[in-house]
Amino acid sequence: MADQGIAALDDPDLLAPFTRWLAVEPGAPGVAVSQFQLAGLHCGACAGIIERALLELPGVKSARVNAASARLTLTWLPAQTRLAGILERVERAGYGAAPDAAAPARELREREQRTALWRLFVAVFLMMQVMMMAAPAYFAAPGDLSPDLARLLQWACWVLSLPVLLFSAGPFFSAAWRQIRARRLGMDVPVVLGLAVTFVASSGALFEPGGFFGDEVYFDSLTMFVAFLLSGRFLEMRARHRAAAQLEQSSEALPDAVERIELDGSSCSVAPSRLRVGDLVRVCAGQAFPADGRIESGATSANEALLTGESLPVAKGVGDEVVAASLNLQSPVLVRVQRVGADTRHQAIQRLMREAMTQRPATTELADRVAGPFLWAVLALALGGALLWSFIDPSKAVWVAVSVLIVTCPCALSLAAPSARLAATGALAKRGVLLLRLELLETLCKVDTVVLDKTGTLTQEQMVLLQQQAFGGEAADLLSAARALARHSQHPFSRALVEAGSSAVPQNDWTQVQELPGLGLQAVDAGGQVWRLGAPAWVAELGHLEPKLADTQIEAQLAFGSGEQVLKMRFGEVLRPDAREALAALHGQGLRSLLLSGDGSERVTRLAASAGVQSAQGDATAAMKLATVAQLQAEGRCVLMVGDGINDAPVLARADVSVVMGQGAMLARASADALLLSNRLLDLALARGLALRTAQIIRQNLLWAAAYNAACIPMALAGWLPPWAAGLGMAGSSLFVVLNAQRLARPLH
Repeated sequence: MADQGIAALDDPDLLAPFTRWLAVEPGAPGVAVSQFQLAGLHCGACAGIIERALLELPGVKSARVNAASARLTLTWLPAQTRLAGILERVERAGYGAAPDAAAPARELREREQRTALWRLFVAVFLMMQVMMMAAPAYFAAPGDLSPDLARLLQWACWVLSLPVLLFSAGPFFSAAWRQIRARRLGMDVPVVLGLAVTFVASSGALFEPGGFFGDEVYFDSLTMFVAFLLSGRFLEMRARHRAAAQLEQSSEALPDAVERIELDGSSCSVAPSRLRVGDLVRVCAGQAFPADGRIESGATSANEALLTGESLPVAKGVGDEVVAASLNLQSPVLVRVQRVGADTRHQAIQRLMREAMTQRPATTELADRVAGPFLWAVLALALGGALLWSFIDPSKAVWVAVSVLIVTCPCALSLAAPSARLAATGALAKRGVLLLRLELLETLCKVDTVVLDKTGTLTQEQMVLLQQQAFGGEAADLLSAARALARHSQHPFSRALVEAGSSAVPQNDWTQVQELPGLGLQAVDAGGQVWRLGAPAWVAELGHLEPKLADTQIEAQLAFGSGEQVLKMRFGEVLRPDAREALAALHGQGLRSLLLSGDGSERVTRLAASAGVQSAQGDATAAMKLATVAQLQAEGRCVLMVGDGINDAPVLARADVSVVMGQGAMLARASADALLLSNRLLDLALARGLALRTAQIIRQNLLWAAAYNAACIPMALAGWLPPWAAGLGMAGSSLFVVLNAQRLARPLH
């Protein structure tokens, strides 16, 4: 049955939760980019083994594994190979794999965690028993412990060490064998050498006292080392699993079934995967929205915390958009489906987060390249130390070599940067800031200039009605009729007009409604009279309204009228609620700010002054914006560009860091460095602050790892560091690195 379930995933529709399809030429086979979660990885060498195994399969174009997040990105041709073959190849390489969709990935994590917990329990429990057996030899005075009793306690330690070596340390031996077989030297190789040498030397001393291996046994050091190393790796695994679980929370929010309204008015219950664009669904209070859509009837509020990090309810009325996986809090509504499946906003967020978590920044790639020579140097040091001590004091030669192998295990060094980046990325995602490149955290630290677009970035998307003036009729009646007509358009002015009144939008009997690009709406009322809503000059053609209105550079204007009845309206943009606070925070971090906009200079200058932007440039075309950013970079500045991603694609691409506001369908095709899903500008300052903290944490981790090795390697070579102390130091350093990085995962405020 499991094989049948895997085979079913080869259906393109069912591949969607963890796969995106690359554009190809007509008639060419489809190219899939799928995300998988892996189990059993311990270092960069494991990643190389899996990549090499998969590249041997026909139809696999590329395989990229991130060992820190245990994720695989596979580019492959489903027409040439099957998913079952891919998963089988990963398992034959000695690792676990599951499609990165919630259910199978969660099952894989739970199985990995249960096995790891059992191995850790056996190691810790038997370590304590071995320590009790070894304690009399440490604390007894000369003559208090008879030779027979001492030998019996050593035999007991040997027996208790066997399950630790064969079961608890099993992953180290299997991983080391895979690394040697693949001719890639990983950190498990020196660990296994240390364990094997310790066990063989201790067993030799036990079986033949006074022989080649001397009289000393180190079973307590061996079990302690395995227990400490497993503890560090268990904590690392839990941190990785926690990040994966956070990614899946939005998937779990989707309903199992949804009520679809048929054309004849009847309803039926269907799975969200069976919905199609244009379907009408009823979403009850307490239920999650199954797809992206627009409310057609009813009013409610939604919890979009899983998607934007905003915990407060968001009011939703007729015409408002709702997103899949957000929660309907108040009352039933009818929703017209606009996007389903992989096109929904929540699926786009998941896909982008998975892709971000599979990336390996340049510093990680450098660490992978350095790891091989470093480990060869470690082996050379261990061998050299053993040879030297074989002349000085042969009884110490073995445990000096073991101590060097253990103490130089580069676990802390390899975890220093990835653990910090993953923790920071998870914290930002909770806040509604989605990083599409992990190395962006490094670039953010270098940013010294912030360039902002105006409309939809510094200001809110919608305009607001600032002033109205009626001629030949009652202002309230004309505004009510204008709002009813505005419902037939999605133009920003029309949407602002619909939302302008405090009462519900009336249902006027408008007929022959036409929307003329660049002019506005024209319709006929029940009495046959023609009305227009749009540009003042165009509306003035129906009567005696003056075409020229006051100060068009400051506010946008709209008119509604027919003959002698005319309503003049002035609209203006409103700053985002946190714009001033965000600019002040960015300035406090030492950044310069610049507002670039194609609107009139006077209007842009006024808005910049209101928001607290240091400088502004109006009447800026796309080419002028691009030239301005290029000039800033030529001056040696590192530029962060924030825009809506629609009209500013060239300048966003040119900037050192580009951030796109998270509205609408941009998520499905964004090519920016980061997405501001929360639409809170203050989160930019929080993101840069966290990037600075991440760099500080990475420096602390690297400094700790370097200082630890610099101090302990000479001590081990000098014979001052017994194997048990080396194991304690190595495990403690790895634990310090992981726990230090987890400080970045705390909620941002």
